[in-house]
Amino acid sequence: MHSEKLEKARAYEKREAARVPEFQRPAFHMSVPIGWMNDPNGFSFYKGDYHLFFQYNPYGTHWDTMHWGHVRSKDLVTWEYLPAALAPDEPYDEAGVFSGTAMEADGKHILMYTGVTEHMGPDGKKVIRQNQCIAVGDGENYVKLSANPVITGDMLPAGCSREDFRDPKIWMENGVFYAAAANRAEDGSGQIALFTSGDGEKWSFHSMLDKCENRLGRMWECPDFFPLDGRQVLLLSPQDMMAQGLEFHGGNNAAFLLGDYDRETCRFSGETVQSADYGLDFYAPQTLEAPDGRRILIGWMKSWDADLLLDGFRWNGMMTFPRELTLREGRIFQNPVEEIWKYYGKEIVYRHVELQGQREFEGISGRTLDLTVEAEAGSYEAFRIFVAKNERFETVISYDPGTSVLTFDRTGCGVRRDCACLRRIAVRKQEGRLKLRILLDKYSAEIFVNDGESVLTSLVPTPLEADRIVFETEGKAEVSMTCHEVRKSESR
Repeated sequence: MHSEKLEKARAYEKREAARVPEFQRPAFHMSVPIGWMNDPNGFSFYKGDYHLFFQYNPYGTHWDTMHWGHVRSKDLVTWEYLPAALAPDEPYDEAGVFSGTAMEADGKHILMYTGVTEHMGPDGKKVIRQNQCIAVGDGENYVKLSANPVITGDMLPAGCSREDFRDPKIWMENGVFYAAAANRAEDGSGQIALFTSGDGEKWSFHSMLDKCENRLGRMWECPDFFPLDGRQVLLLSPQDMMAQGLEFHGGNNAAFLLGDYDRETCRFSGETVQSADYGLDFYAPQTLEAPDGRRILIGWMKSWDADLLLDGFRWNGMMTFPRELTLREGRIFQNPVEEIWKYYGKEIVYRHVELQGQREFEGISGRTLDLTVEAEAGSYEAFRIFVAKNERFETVISYDPGTSVLTFDRTGCGVRRDCACLRRIAVRKQEGRLKLRILLDKYSAEIFVNDGESVLTSLVPTPLEADRIVFETEGKAEVSMTCHEVRKSESR
């Protein structure tokens, strides 16, 4: 039996999602069925399927009392909408079921999430409490444990916030359950609290996995913790950062902390910090280990500070295309998962073309494509690619080989909000050589630089009739291009 709130959400999304015109939806990115979506949740593999849950308000295109929406996929490209998995229907989560993760154990799908409560205190001020809860299910329906909340703020050491205590990452090693949750320390900055359990129901505080101490933003959200090619990664979403050169922008970011982990003492020692994405719209990424051993990441393609909802749309939110993570020379590289190849249509190839001034190439245009562009070392002083372009609109990707800086500029894309439209990133110097792989999917652009050493993710809310792609150089450049049309995947 499902609660009245969950049944209401399921009936509403089934009815209203069917009314969303198919042409509005992206071709190969997962989008919310109806209403609002933010953080990816519970990204996991269970009984032959990839599962993805997400923060969800089916009833409006804005953030409101959170549910968990649910999709699944065989190949990380075509996503099947499933009924909403969780609703805020218990006393311990009545103010929202916030973010969390998932895993398989003993044939069951275990979801761990943050349950939120709010009430008025004796002094008339609102009291917010965030605790960690578990629901167990079969891949479609989930039952919340009677023992919930299984981890409470009372388990934390003195000086730890009970209001900012959320987004648990759950995993198992050697028969022991672990959960790492974001928390705010007494100094106002973020820290990651580690808990352990023998049975998944009775938990205890173990230690602080890492502390921000105001070095990397303030509150740390949405932690993920995983091994990668012999090292350990703590993936975080720091809030309220100040800009740090071209590595981190002001506001909310996502960051990889790369280091080592002593499993005997559960001590993590971070050594290097790297931005997870340099674009305008990226937050709260989460990973899973695929059956073949790949580490796959997916993130929310949006910024809290810019709501670029398109006029007339009744859905607001999409995810990045899934990316495979690899470690090379101390840096984490990201590239689109190989399954995209199954959705390729027509291929257009140009090799070693001399480019000077502006030029368009026959067959290279559109808004749903996978385009790889390689510029050889040469005498050019600037190299630009205009996408989603017509007489009125354009978004510009430009590279300055002198400074080795890549710039993304959507000022002319048609955005109607007073929000950030430009981002610059430092690119590894290669004497003018540059390789860009650009995924365009109607209203988004993901740019993978030099085989994935950096990524920029941004929304591009431009009318679809703007579909020209124009190349431009100052000076001469030798350029090669491979363009694949990406055909529509069919959500079921």
